[in-house]
Amino acid sequence: MKLNRMAERLTGAAITKYLGITPLINAGGPNTRHSGSRPRPEAIRAMEAMSEVFVQIDELLIAAGERIAELTGNEAATITSGASGGLVVQAAAAMAKDDPDRISQLPITDGMPHELIIQRGHRFIYDHLYLAAGARFVEVGSTDGCTLDEVEAAITARTAGIIHLESPFKSVGAVPLPDLADLAHSRGLPVLADCASMLPPRANLTIFTDQGADLVSFSGGKAVRGPQSTGFLIGKPEWVEYARLNNAPNPGVTRAQKVSKEEIAGLLAALEVFVDIDEEIETRHYREQMNLVVDQIAEIPGMAAEVKHNYDHYIPQAVVTFGDDWRGPSTAEIVERLKAGTPRVFAADGQGPSNTMWIDPLNLQDREVEIVVEQFRNILIEAASGR
Repeated sequence: MKLNRMAERLTGAAITKYLGITPLINAGGPNTRHSGSRPRPEAIRAMEAMSEVFVQIDELLIAAGERIAELTGNEAATITSGASGGLVVQAAAAMAKDDPDRISQLPITDGMPHELIIQRGHRFIYDHLYLAAGARFVEVGSTDGCTLDEVEAAITARTAGIIHLESPFKSVGAVPLPDLADLAHSRGLPVLADCASMLPPRANLTIFTDQGADLVSFSGGKAVRGPQSTGFLIGKPEWVEYARLNNAPNPGVTRAQKVSKEEIAGLLAALEVFVDIDEEIETRHYREQMNLVVDQIAEIPGMAAEVKHNYDHYIPQAVVTFGDDWRGPSTAEIVERLKAGTPRVFAADGQGPSNTMWIDPLNLQDREVEIVVEQFRNILIEAASGR
């Protein structure tokens, strides 16, 4: 039977069965490779409703940006194709600004500033998105840290902007954002901040702009739970306008990063819910779920389990650390065993220390927590016994 003839009983399970793939329980957080996060019902309804009308996209982007700025407590905002798309747009805005000739010229950067200064401790797996618009990196400092003098010494007539990363796994010895912003602004340069996964806490919606960042990129498809392929930029009005002019639907280097009217409406609806949630109640719920995980595995020998909620863990997560006396498989193998189980479970490792893994409750329904606990506990007990 064809998919379009299954409307009356169309479900996610039916679609995956139709395609011959096996769904999984996402206990590893809003990882794009494993489908990101679960869109809010309000976002789905808004997307369906927006499909009924046609609009001029730049008018919609301007109006939605104004509403997002109001919701987040910022001067200005615009929508991008994910936080990663926001990095491309940031770079294009820094180089071309509102010059139509330069905008159409990118990614060829002849005759314009095109270097972005980045601290070596801020290099990360997705930073090449900054280069897609034609920019080039100038790296400063070491992986262990950087000084303001090193950043200043790298500024030349070719400099278009300075990058700042907020991430659980960045170097702790980097130049603080307020100092970086003061230097950048004294030289007429923007600070381009990647804060893709730094929500919650919701206070982060204003803290980085308050500290001087001119453009801050957030994901709309992680904890905000809007459409997975959306993101948004917040910042200073002139820089947000430069970003909008360099972004789709306008022709140029970012044309491939278009965001549909349905996705724009979905992101806006999700953000309205996100900013209205009582974060204390939300956090308490996540902590209760993760305490259940920890309670069931804490006595297994060779490892320690605890609930962590700090800068490195955006919501309460059950973190497992394997000690020197652990005789079982690596974290990567445990993750693969979980994914090979029935039902399949995705848990997280691969970031931070190599002997740690964690369970993230963002995408878990209450009934799924018990399934994850049972799967995880059984695999850890088998692993600890050498099986």
